[in-house]
Order: sequence, then structure tokens, then C-alpha cells
Amino acid sequence: MATMSEKRDYYEVLGVERNASDKAIADAYRKLAIQHHPDKNPDDDEAVKQFKEAAEAFEVLGDKEKRAKFDRYGHAAFEGGGGPSFTNVDDLFSAFGVLFGGGVFGDLFGGGGRRQARRGADIDCQVTLDLLEAAKGVAKTIKYRQHKECEACQGSGAEPGTKPEKCSYCGGHGQVRQRTAFLTVQRTCPACQGSGSVIKTPCKSCRGESYVVHQVTQDVRFPAGVDEQSILRIRGEGEPSTAGGQPGDCRVHIRIREHPLFQRQGPHLLCQIPITYSQAALGAFIEAPTLEGREEIKIPPGTQSGDLIHLRGRGMPDPHGRGVGDLVVEVVIEVPKKLTTEQEEILRQLAEVEQANVTPRRKSFFQKLRDYFIPDEEDVKPEDSP
Repeated sequence: MATMSEKRDYYEVLGVERNASDKAIADAYRKLAIQHHPDKNPDDDEAVKQFKEAAEAFEVLGDKEKRAKFDRYGHAAFEGGGGPSFTNVDDLFSAFGVLFGGGVFGDLFGGGGRRQARRGADIDCQVTLDLLEAAKGVAKTIKYRQHKECEACQGSGAEPGTKPEKCSYCGGHGQVRQRTAFLTVQRTCPACQGSGSVIKTPCKSCRGESYVVHQVTQDVRFPAGVDEQSILRIRGEGEPSTAGGQPGDCRVHIRIREHPLFQRQGPHLLCQIPITYSQAALGAFIEAPTLEGREEIKIPPGTQSGDLIHLRGRGMPDPHGRGVGDLVVEVVIEVPKKLTTEQEEILRQLAEVEQANVTPRRKSFFQKLRDYFIPDEEDVKPEDSP
């Protein structure tokens, strides 16, 4: 423990001026106490030290009589006693509650230094939807595994006919006190894990766990417009709390099966449709797929490959009711790999009109071979005269 000469000035500890008001001193202590609270800084001896130091400073400066003595004599005023009297964390909680109406630590740490009962763990499961199901909304039956209270021992964990016994390590309190320097900190009992009791004869059905696993089956409605990797949270359908708190939630992770025609981009759908060169050049009416069925769309004359046509309101609905996206049709001019004789003749005539330089007709392999060994007469140069 620090001697009187080693202690810092209490005003310096709280970071206030010597003429600070009572409210300023209280506010400064509250800020430091929350910052260095042991629950927020587990296994941090320095934080515990600063927490204790702030409490000691506040006990003096928060009391008019003690503050007057400190202002006059400094730490020497308490060398004979009458100074700070906190001995453990519980004392600090109690004093703080009295001075500030009992609501500061209660709101943050469960009141009087006690922690609020921890809620149960969340359960994760997965469901896969078709794009049309995601667009329209659908009800699905989901299955997952969940713990429930053992019926044999009614959740006690002890074999029927026996009961849990008080933990001898902590005396049934569920917590033990650990002294660090001059401060005593409460920790969860390692023997009973905070329950305050131990089971000598475990239940055979649940092996002393108090809970058994069972499969849950329930129908869930998925709203229209849900997207890939969306999570639907079902409140209170997770694991039960082992400390008397609220149960956790069931989190349903949504996957959307790939569609053969549509690609989703947020609220919009993208669809590629091949068209011919003549349709692109002259314009045409073609059928496009939508989530509602087929729909006729117009291809304007002079359409280029990669042009986009927007069909408003034919995309995916917003799951929160903020409208509907578009269906974006991307036209792709498809060039045939093989042509009929008639098609080739027409295209060559078009090339002549356009004065386009196109490749000549392909010769057969044997024609090329004959031309190679027997060149045309016009390509043979006459021999020089003698």
C-alpha cells in the first residue's frame, strides 16, 4: 500500500481544479469509475489500482468535512485515521449507489455490482430459396437442433430422487473473492461455475447437463425480396439461458439458388438476350423472359451489341416495401458460326454494297494443294530468250 507521501493529490486523481463544485467532483469520479471498472478490465491490476484510487479520492473530496481537512493539511490530515475506508469492490458499489441515487452502476453492470443474467446463445441454420420464391415471398419449413430442459430431472441436472448440494468452495454464493494488492475483487466460483451448487449424482438422461438436444420443426415466412446472405432472426427460438435470462434467437441464413436466365444485382435483374444482325440493324419485336412470364419488347433499329433495355418494375421487390427494381435486358448480337449458301450469297451482296473488304470463299484442301504444285499460267514467268 502506498504511503501518505507517495499518494497523488486527490484533485489530480480526479482531474479537477481545487475550487471544483461538488457536481464537478461527482461527475469526474463517475467517469473514472466507469472507465476503470474491474468488470470492464478483467485481470488488469493497473485498472483496479486506478479504480480504487479514484474511489479513495472521491470519498474524501465528496465529503465536505474531509475535503476541508485535505485542503488544509493534505494527506497528513488522515495519518491518524478517519480517511478513506473502502476495503473491497462491494463497498465501492454501495457507496456509489448512495451518492448517485443507486442508478449508475445498476444500469451498466446489473446493480450493486451484480451482473445481469446472460441470455441464451443464438442458433444458426440455413435455407435455400429459388429466385422466384425470393421474389414472391414464401413459407418454408425449417429444422434445427435446440437444447430443452431435461424432463427426467426437470432441469436440475441431478438424478431423480437426489438434488444438487451447496457448493463448499464458495459456500453457495456462486462467487469467490480474490485480493489484488489492497483491493478485493469478486470472481465466478471455479467449482460450481457461479451456480452456487454442485451435483454429486448426475441425471442419467442428461448426464448432469440439465438440458437435452431435440429437433425443432417450424414454418417460417420469408418476405418478398430477400437477398443472398440475408439473415432472418426469429426472436426467442434459440438456446435457453442457463442463468435464468432470456433465450437466444434462431438466425436463418438465406441462400438464393442460381437462376439459368437472370442475374441479380441488388433490386435489379439482368438478362442477356441474343439477337441477329438483321434484327439489330432493322429493328424487331422479340419475346423477353420476366418473373411474370414472357413479355414482348421492341428492339430499335440500329441497336448495338451490349445495349441495355430497362423494363421498369420487373425486378425484385424491396423486403422493406421501398419499391421494385428493374429488369435490365442486355442485347447481344449473335454471329452464326455456319451459314447456308443463301445466307452467304446475301451477305456477300451486302458487303459489295457497303464496299466492305471481306475474305473470299474458302477453297477446299485439295484445291489449295493443286494450286500449290500447279500454279496458274499467268503466274508463270516466260523463260528468257537465248
